[in-house]
Amino acid sequence: MTVSTWLTFFLASWAISFSPGAGAISAMSSGLKYGFARGYWNTVGLISGILFQFVVVGVGLGAVLATSELAFACVKYLGVAYLIYLGWRQFRTDAAPVAVDTGNPAHVSVRALVLRGFLVNASNPKGTVFLLAVVPQFIDPAHALTPQYAAIGGTLAFTDLVAMAVYTLLAARVLRLLRSPRHIRWMNRVFGSLFIAAGLFLATFRRAN
Repeated sequence: MTVSTWLTFFLASWAISFSPGAGAISAMSSGLKYGFARGYWNTVGLISGILFQFVVVGVGLGAVLATSELAFACVKYLGVAYLIYLGWRQFRTDAAPVAVDTGNPAHVSVRALVLRGFLVNASNPKGTVFLLAVVPQFIDPAHALTPQYAAIGGTLAFTDLVAMAVYTLLAARVLRLLRSPRHIRWMNRVFGSLFIAAGLFLATFRRAN
């Protein structure tokens, strides 16, 4: 991969990472509820999910999902169900104020936060099809593929780490201003609705023929 090709992908990666989607909603929800330091563990899961999707594309399963209606539908509706489940849980979260910097902000474990982020991205077939469409544009088949895949995967992971940090931090800062149960309840309902909307939007996603 030439430097100019990598720079082009690097610039495109920022747009990809900052584009609103289930990952951004998940990062903001975690930052709002758990604060930045704890909520950012959700991003570790999101990045793991992105890299899982990337490996799926790299080994060819992406091609299967792109050509098999059944495989695509199964993965898609698993993702839809999970996002709606997250939304319903968030919507019904009780409104007790949550500390950001001091004390224990939540009883949820780091493992649960990482798993939650992983499932949000790993179960999204739109990401698989998107990567399948984008990644080949920057690959030179005349050269070794592994270093090129490593460069692209590493670049995506880096820009996503930064973008999700921004989303998580913004939400955590907002949390400082929302101390009353009424405010927290309102924000939980907003984020729960966004998760559900993301799931419903994913349900409408169709492959390009």
